Amino acid sequence: MSTEIRLATDDDRATVETIVTAAYSHYIERIGRKPGPMIDDYATLIRDKRVRVIIHDGAIKGVLVLIPEADSMLLDNIAVSPAAQGLGLGRKLLEFAEDAARRAGYSKIRLYTHEKMTENIDLYRRIGYVETHRIEEKGFKRVYMDKDLR
Repeated sequence: MSTEIRLATDDDRATVETIVTAAYSHYIERIGRKPGPMIDDYATLIRDKRVRVIIHDGAIKGVLVLIPEADSMLLDNIAVSPAAQGLGLGRKLLEFAEDAARRAGYSKIRLYTHEKMTENIDLYRRIGYVETHRIEEKGFKRVYMDKDLR
């Protein structure tokens, strides 16, 4: 089974949005609204070369959004199609994100998740992310986390 990670193209936008919707829609009831990734402007993110896709067996199965910032790489979104979860694709995307941050010269990678997405917070802690702060931003109660890449 072949797996490839590449920059998303305009032709991928509908698939990217479908995967994000499928991966995040079950959180709507829990947080009381669509999660941030479901309302992002993927046409702009793709145009700005911020979106990568993971292709597994010839089809896009996941999405990664990375945004370079002043002092760290922001892992803005990671989503895997529910049908492809359990194949290790999320892990590969996380490893790619960390490698991309290192290649760009960053010593840390940063992410955020909604405070009610507790399983995500637990996962990120298990793989070395440390909570730095919690804020309300754009109407979302977010938990920010960093991982030292040195």
